[in-house]
Amino acid sequence: MPKAKSTIQIRNKRASFDYEFIETYVAGIVLVGTEIKSLRAGKASLQDAFCYFVNGELYVKGMNIATYFWGSWNSHEPTRDRKLLLTKRELKHLALAVKTKGLTIVAVRLYIADNGYAKLHIALARGKKEYDKRQSIKEKDMRREMERG
Repeated sequence: MPKAKSTIQIRNKRASFDYEFIETYVAGIVLVGTEIKSLRAGKASLQDAFCYFVNGELYVKGMNIATYFWGSWNSHEPTRDRKLLLTKRELKHLALAVKTKGLTIVAVRLYIADNGYAKLHIALARGKKEYDKRQSIKEKDMRREMERG
């Protein structure tokens, strides 16, 4: 009997407004204890999440997974840094790209895959200037007007 399709989709809406995405990747996350149960309940936030390198490994900082309500003394810390799982080639490529001025790695979307594992979409991004943001707002308004009329 096939598993039910997961509807958990946690998005970082602010990231697409503040950053221009250059490349996107799908990474696995190393989770402990009750974190996966909280994710399945949809209790997570990517609001200020970004990625950084430590000893050639990629970590996500600022991702908040709320404590599990039914958890006991063995509950997890909500805002701890979590390791991301990517291939060596992808890690090397990202490490070189981040050293370039003006590029960063941001968390875009968090979801539960069909196989039951938590996946995080990350993007190599460049920060937008104020006039770029105004252009994005204009495009969004024009799209909305076209859909109405």
